[in-house]
Formats: sequence, C-alpha cells, structure tokens
Amino acid sequence: MKKRDKITKLTVVGCGKMGFPLAVQAASRGFNVTGVDTNKSVIDLINKGKCPVDEPFVKDLAKDLILNGHLSASMDLEGSVALSDAVIVIVPVLLDEDNEADVKNAVSVAEGIGRSARKGTVISFEMTLPVGTMRNVIAPILEKSGLRIEKDIYLVYSPERVKSGIVMKQMRCVPKVVGAFGPKSLRKGIELYRSIFPSKIISVNTLENAEMVKLVGMIYRDVNIALSNEIARYCEKVGIDLDTLIPIINTDGEANMLMPGIGVGGHCTPIYPYFMINDAYRRKAPQLLATLAREINDSQAEYVTHKLYSELGSIKGANIMLMGLGFRPNVKEDTKSPAYLVKSSVERYGGRVFLHDPLYSHKELEKKGFNPIDLRSTRRLDAVVLITAHKEFARMNWQLLKKKGVKVFVDGRNNFMPDEVTKHGIKYIGIGRGLCK
Repeated sequence: MKKRDKITKLTVVGCGKMGFPLAVQAASRGFNVTGVDTNKSVIDLINKGKCPVDEPFVKDLAKDLILNGHLSASMDLEGSVALSDAVIVIVPVLLDEDNEADVKNAVSVAEGIGRSARKGTVISFEMTLPVGTMRNVIAPILEKSGLRIEKDIYLVYSPERVKSGIVMKQMRCVPKVVGAFGPKSLRKGIELYRSIFPSKIISVNTLENAEMVKLVGMIYRDVNIALSNEIARYCEKVGIDLDTLIPIINTDGEANMLMPGIGVGGHCTPIYPYFMINDAYRRKAPQLLATLAREINDSQAEYVTHKLYSELGSIKGANIMLMGLGFRPNVKEDTKSPAYLVKSSVERYGGRVFLHDPLYSHKELEKKGFNPIDLRSTRRLDAVVLITAHKEFARMNWQLLKKKGVKVFVDGRNNFMPDEVTKHGIKYIGIGRGLCK
C-alpha cells in the first residue's frame, strides 16, 4: 500500500482533560479527528455534541466541530487507527504501589496501534514517560506488526506541557517540544505538530531528549517548592514573613522562587519525579535533591498537623474542617491532593476530619472517603484548614466560624491577611508567615 504524505485524518487516543482539548485543537485546524477512549459514557457525550471535560473554551468549540463532522468519538482503537494518517496518544501514566511508573495503558495502546497501523502512519505519544520508554518499550511493540519504524511508520514523542484550566490558552503559546526515533520520524512529527499548533515548535532530535525535557521541568518545580517550604519553616522560627519577600527575592533576575504551601498535588509534580528518581538509583546516579523534595513537600501535611496539635493542646476528638479537595484553585481534580495527606495525618492523632469543596457534591466526597460538610452545618468545629484557594473561598464568614467554635485557622495557601482572621478571636497560622504570632 502506498505511503500517505498528507495528514488529514487523525486519531487522538485518550479523551480526558488533556486529550480532548488536543482533539478539539486539531479539529479546529482542519483535521478530521476521531477521539478514542475506553469510557463509553465519554464517547456517548462527545457524539451527542457535548463536552466531557470542564475546560474553558473547549465546550463551545467542540460542539461546532462535532456538528460539522470534523470531530467524532469511538471506542474502536484499531478501527480508527486503520483509517488514520496519524495517531496521538495521551493516556494516564501514574504510579504503582512501589512508586514505579505504571505504563500498562501506554503498552496496551501501542499494541492496538501496532495491529492496525498502515504504512506511512505517524505515531506520537504525549503522556509523560520515564527516559527510554519510547525506544525500549513502545518501539518494539509497534514493530511486532512487521512494520519498521523510519521505513514504514514514524515514531514521535512530544510531551504535553499544559495545565488544567488554561489548556487551550497554553496550546497556543507554550512551545511544543518534539523528539523522534530517527530523522524521518522527526521531520514527520514537526510537520504534524506545526499543522496543529500555532505555538513555536522546538526540535530536540531524540525520543530520550524529549522525555527528559518533561521530567526535568517537573522535578525543577517540585524542588523549587520544597526549597520554599523548607525556608518557610525557618522564617516561622525567626519571625520573618517569607510570603511578602519572595516577590522581592525574585527581582534580581536570577531567582525564581515559587510560593510555599500545604503540599503539592496533581497528575504531574508529585508523580513524575519518581520516573527519574527510581531509574537513577538503579543506574547508581541517585537524584538526592529530587528525592528529598518529594519528602519535604509530602511532609507539609504532618508539619501542619503538629501546628494544630500545638495550638489545640490535643487533636484527639477534635473536629477539623478541610476546605478544598481540588489540587489547584477552581479545578475539579483531586489526584494527589494534599487534602488526602492532611486527612491521614489528623486521623492518626485521633481527630475527626470533614471536608467542604463547592466543586464536589456530598456524594462525590463520600466516594472519595471524606465526611462532607458545609458552612450551614450546625456541627461544632475546632479548626479549619484551607487546602485549596478556590474563588469561592476568597471571602470567609469569620464570625460564623467563631460561633461554631473554631479556634485555629490554617491558611495553607496564604490566601488571607492574618489581621482579618485574628480580629475575630481565631488563631491564624500561615505557611512561612513568621510575623503571625
């Protein structure tokens, strides 16, 4: 069969918070796109002209694209790939019980693509992977079909580098990094992504270089936050407000410190560093800073619990309300949310944990293991801990909290001025706010 030169039909595997916006972006640029997912309810929503993700600008754009036939969805991976000129894969890669990268989703998709891809197909993976996975794991699976990479099919890796809540905006401005199996694949990959994105395309040549770009970016962020969290603990001891100093520290053109907080959550920063940490130890090149950063950031929950213990005298039997389950403000996504670590820490000391998040129903919170609560509840509370700075939390009824018995407010995101809390007779605890006595 003759190889295809012009890419018009695209399959996007994975219609989640990153994959579906990618499918919409490609369709908006003239591609005929089929989104593939294993979740039938997601497929049904898309084919009815509805958006399966809560992401700004995606809903309206998707509806028009679906109605005019540029975008559809299917559960048939192999059937869709067989009709496509290119395939982009963006499925979850999380951690197993040993904190190793769980690549079974990527392997399963690669097997399906290998069974159905035709000559000339451009295949790109976008989810974050440990260095070497594309060449040593994915490539051999694809070649089991008898098709040779660089001769019959083309293999590309281009890690997604966008955030929930601003995906469409970042797709238009964040440079797209592209690496490939070889020079022919690289040329095909650059052509593909240049057709999809208006942003700058940066070639890093190899698959391994592209894998490394994403991992280092995540480790940098985690280490940066850990540095701020560690310095914040010192500032609390010496009476310095780090929160107000960081913008000044960052004016020298060299520093770019991030803000301290109650912990680090999400699909990326708490997970992807382990993709390098574990492999580095096996190769006898341990990543000590990255390892310590993970420990520091996860230990923020225990650190805050100790502060609560100190202020309340005892946590046993105390009612503690957490505010926010989402790992980022105004985003309904709770993967690795610090709320889980704070809950476990408080409960180890015998405290009772309740959670309020306006983005989740009480039933949803119960399914995630929390006791839901809202401010209309008559339950007495001893302390409140802000986990997520949702816009709904910008203003607090401090008088109501005081009436409920709240003695301590832990501002896990330094979202409030201490005086507006303390004037109501509630003890304020910030992160790195050493002037709050």
